[in-house]
Amino acid sequence: MSLAYVILAGGRATRMGGGDKPLQRLGDRAILDRVIERLAAPPGHVALNANMDPGRFAGYSLPVIADAFPDYPGPLAGILAGLDWAAGQHGITDIVSVPGDCPFIPKDLASRLLAGRAGAGTGFACAASGGWTHPVIGLWPITCRNDLREALAAGERKIDRFTGRYGCAAVEWPIAGYDPFFNVNTPDELLQAEALLPLVGGSQIP
Repeated sequence: MSLAYVILAGGRATRMGGGDKPLQRLGDRAILDRVIERLAAPPGHVALNANMDPGRFAGYSLPVIADAFPDYPGPLAGILAGLDWAAGQHGITDIVSVPGDCPFIPKDLASRLLAGRAGAGTGFACAASGGWTHPVIGLWPITCRNDLREALAAGERKIDRFTGRYGCAAVEWPIAGYDPFFNVNTPDELLQAEALLPLVGGSQIP
């Protein structure tokens, strides 16, 4: 089994006032730099889902893939684009999807999602924390991509409703002063993330 990662940055960031949330500065680096660092993936195993001009991400030397469906239908379209990209990479069997605005992603994300899916015997796994599931942070087998394409074409937009057809294991992470899946949607949340940086750095998220 071999994994690839798809960082989702295909939204319009309306609550942030437009632009690209992953390129917002958090401390001395862009949020996207922190996400990539947390994933620690081998070269060639990360792609970025983003729409419009891919040149704005040129400094990252990552494949930039647009949504598989037009008109911003939501993260399922970005996940499908990631599955289609990964299907063209040798030996990839699954992808892990993560939002591009989650700077504190735990380093054991993939291993725990894989273990959770295997233990539950489900088709999918997603992250959970603080009693909430995070469907967009999930483990997706390449084999689901045609079913997902058909579901999107039929109007499906909710991740958990799609994964619920096959079963989805929710893998819980503890909250120790901060949520490892904290995401930056607004200017106020960017300030909150700034305040969390010393805590996160001191606690060494596993």
